[in-house]
Formats: sequence, structure tokens, C-alpha cells
Amino acid sequence: MLIVLAEAKLGEGALEAGRAAFTSMVEASRKEDGCISYAYAQDVIDPSTLHITEKWVDEAALVSHFQEPHMAAFQKALASLDVKVTEALKFQADDGAPLL
Repeated sequence: MLIVLAEAKLGEGALEAGRAAFTSMVEASRKEDGCISYAYAQDVIDPSTLHITEKWVDEAALVSHFQEPHMAAFQKALASLDVKVTEALKFQADDGAPLL
């Protein structure tokens, strides 16, 4: 499994202005073959920080994700918003185990 952890900085009003694009991206990504989970979360301490968490079955699924039409549409929508990805890392992981 691949886990992607990323952060983005949101300029003033960017979350509201981009809400439809963010929502469409999450919904479409979750429907992709190979997507285990896909989510955005606004930081409770710093509302200008958006946390992105993705889980993919393998590298091929992630590569395919970047070639999807909704990714191109999302990139186009982001170009008009004050959103800057500040970190994006991928990690190889096993299937995990219950923590508690």
C-alpha cells in the first residue's frame, strides 16, 4: 500500500472559493480503482493549512490517479486559487493493524 501525506497553504478565501473543486476531486478520486481512501482536512489550529491524506493499493494506482481527467480539471481550478502545496510525500506501508 502507498500512503500519501501532503500539506497545502490556503490563501484568504481559497477554501470557500475552491470548495466545489476540492469536493469534486475527493469524490472522483475515491471512485478510482486502487484508491483505498482520499481526504482533505483543515487544520484546527492553523485554518490556512490543508492536510491531504491518500491511500492507494500500489504505485500503479497512484500513477493512474495523476492521469485522470478530474486531476487535470482540479489542477486548472487550483491555478486560479491561492493554494500552494508545501509538502507531498509518499510512503510504502503494509496493511496496518489495529492500534487499540
